[in-house]
Amino acid sequence: MTEIKQSSNVMVELIKVGKTYPPNVEALAEISLSVSKGEMLFLTGRSGAGKTTLLRLLSRIEHPDKGLVEIDGKDLGKLSRANIQQLRRRIGVAFQDFKLLPQRTVARNIALAMEVAYQKKSFIRKQIHELLQRLALSDKLHTKAADLSRGEQQRVAIARALANNPDLILADEPTGNLDGETTERVMELFDDQLQRGTTILIATHDPAIYADTDHRVLELKDGHIQSSDTENHRQPAEEEL
Repeated sequence: MTEIKQSSNVMVELIKVGKTYPPNVEALAEISLSVSKGEMLFLTGRSGAGKTTLLRLLSRIEHPDKGLVEIDGKDLGKLSRANIQQLRRRIGVAFQDFKLLPQRTVARNIALAMEVAYQKKSFIRKQIHELLQRLALSDKLHTKAADLSRGEQQRVAIARALANNPDLILADEPTGNLDGETTERVMELFDDQLQRGTTILIATHDPAIYADTDHRVLELKDGHIQSSDTENHRQPAEEEL
């Protein structure tokens, strides 16, 4: 039986985590990181720095070669398949491959995520219409995912990730295919989730979405934590006022 720790303020915990892909590509090395409940964290760094791998470990798509990965006090390496499925219902994931069902409509792609979480039909209908309205996709309700542009598919994937009001959101380049106005819409939705107490990790190449924020910014380089850009996002010191 998996030992469950007492509840704490930590949502994500990685301790000396490493991940290497064949033949000998080190994606992550000795990563230790703590993310509090209700925190928004930006992961930055060049392509290949390890950002996506880190998010995939947290969603249990990938397994670490070494180290400890915990979500809300639960060691992902010790959870049964059934418990992993339960945990995933609390996590909203928006990755760059989208994973939409191409022959299903936008509405069905979002609804399926809520149906597996046993949401009521009334909630599902309301949530779909609200999310699509806020993402300027209301006219795509009955459009098949295969007929959408890449930017539209990205917004549907984000809507699906947020649909269940999850405890944890993992977003990989969520604004990569979007214009400035649509990026603002997406970030407003993330901010609303943050106000609910959701923990949010965003991997991004776009400094514009965190340039004026007080949230923590963590840089990865060659699989290592390079720096935490907290200094640039603090309020001015008293002597500067």
